[in-house]
Amino acid sequence: MPVHVHAGAYAGRVSLSERPWLSSYAPGVPADIDPVTQTLSDMLDDVVHAFPRRPALEFFGAVTTYRELGDEVARAAEGLRRLGVRAGDRVALIMPNCPQHIVAFYAVQRLGAIVVEHNPRYTAPELRHLFEVHHATVAIVWDAVADTIAEFPSDIRPDHIVAVRMTDAMPRRTRVALRLPLKKARDARAALTTRPRAKGILSWSTIADARPVGRRVARPSLDDIAVLQFTSGTTGAPKAAILTHRNLRSNGAQSAAWVPDLVAGREVFYAVLPLFHAYGLTLCITTALSVGARIVLFPTFDVGLTLDAIRRTPPTFLAAVPPIYDALARATARAGVDVSSLRNAISGAMSLPPSTVLRWEEATGGIIVEGYGMTESSPISVGNPMGPLRRPGTVGVPFPSTEIRVVDPADPTRDLELGEEGELLVRGPQVFQGYWQQPSETASTLLEGGWLRTGDIVTVDADGFVTVVDRLKELIISGGFNVSPSEVEGALLLHPDVADAAVVGIPRSDGSETVTAAVVMRERTVFDADEIRAFTRTHLAAYKVPRSVVELDTLPRSLVGKVLRRQVREEILGRRRR
Repeated sequence: MPVHVHAGAYAGRVSLSERPWLSSYAPGVPADIDPVTQTLSDMLDDVVHAFPRRPALEFFGAVTTYRELGDEVARAAEGLRRLGVRAGDRVALIMPNCPQHIVAFYAVQRLGAIVVEHNPRYTAPELRHLFEVHHATVAIVWDAVADTIAEFPSDIRPDHIVAVRMTDAMPRRTRVALRLPLKKARDARAALTTRPRAKGILSWSTIADARPVGRRVARPSLDDIAVLQFTSGTTGAPKAAILTHRNLRSNGAQSAAWVPDLVAGREVFYAVLPLFHAYGLTLCITTALSVGARIVLFPTFDVGLTLDAIRRTPPTFLAAVPPIYDALARATARAGVDVSSLRNAISGAMSLPPSTVLRWEEATGGIIVEGYGMTESSPISVGNPMGPLRRPGTVGVPFPSTEIRVVDPADPTRDLELGEEGELLVRGPQVFQGYWQQPSETASTLLEGGWLRTGDIVTVDADGFVTVVDRLKELIISGGFNVSPSEVEGALLLHPDVADAAVVGIPRSDGSETVTAAVVMRERTVFDADEIRAFTRTHLAAYKVPRSVVELDTLPRSLVGKVLRRQVREEILGRRRR
């Protein structure tokens, strides 16, 4: 049934309760999606039945059909069941984009267990902290990460570690080329695979080759937890957002409905976004599979690999971030590669510059629009219409079955008038269920009635278009990922010569931000920006490492001692101008 709208106290001739944005929807986009009735496992079964011979996955040219994908998921689920995985157990996935990642994801769902996604580029301390939160019983990991997990203390080390060798999913000719005695081949092989040294690590093949015995396994329900997705949320410290089958299926259905000219069984989605990120998970794992698309997987974004893939298998849909769109538009123009097959593109995670829109649409003849969301909303809640009524400079209008409010951030029970700056609240079937084992954080983010506090300050015009003007939260958007300033500051303060630190985001022309640190050095020490950056690399993933470090005599603080990051940011910008 349709989601009811909120009748807020809005002044003026038009109120958000009237959903004025519906008139801006592209033709064929419904006001509300039908309530989902399938879990992720049911969805996969249906699409396998509908398109058994259609390509489901492509990896460096190797193709897996939907029937083969269904068989691989069933075998992997049986292998995990024999390891003892049961409904409700957490299974950690730590892999780049590869076919094994998608097989493992759906195998875990088939058992009613919970996927916990991780960035495979995280350092050991970062991963260890996350394992202390979720206590996964099994970890399915890229072989380059297996030894790191094996070295965890016994109280958080999984019962079983399963190592995945990505190269096994590549075509035979590619595997042979990687074994050639050439420096280029050795470097590529080293970047893709590593032989684990620790004892007791299982091979993915031993799990994936299990033969199902027809044993009945209880399937999950719509309201069972499907994924724990880590996020810095609205307050900084990493937390695990609880996303159910209903949440993820709903957002997949909303996303598919937003692009009404998608043709089931005919689309080609490029998975250049990491699948461990909420954005990549929804667009490239759930939405793409729900329409029977061919998903072309890339372990990491590489312009050369992407151009090769475009020549081989032209894409029809792309979800990415502005820097990727810029890089591809320039590269395809230089190389003379035809990208006219790309009818639809969605950009997210950072603001989309008008210059990028122009460059991309000139290259493809298709359309690119900006979307908005957060991990806690699975992640998409607002998007620009896929058509002429889109409005550059805004993040768009609410998705089908999605409600919004604009409230006083100091009193979120008080609705503001249209056009006033206030905090955006979102409600819909895609909104998460809370943070794993963090009731106080959940209560401050998920309000009565299911309203999600986004932490973003916005204005909404009379047509319902949302413009983001500021962030209550101080997160930095670096390369499409959230970076918590407090986490980076913690790493800086581990340096023996750093007495104090503040981390801020400095805007870039492509809409993202540069992680920038200001440090106060201890007495009788020498400031060395490069050495400090090298030190933080041992504690942080690469995208969190400050690109620039400056020295200050003191850090500005409030009367209660809180670092005033905005003043730090203004000081750094002032220095650059001078």
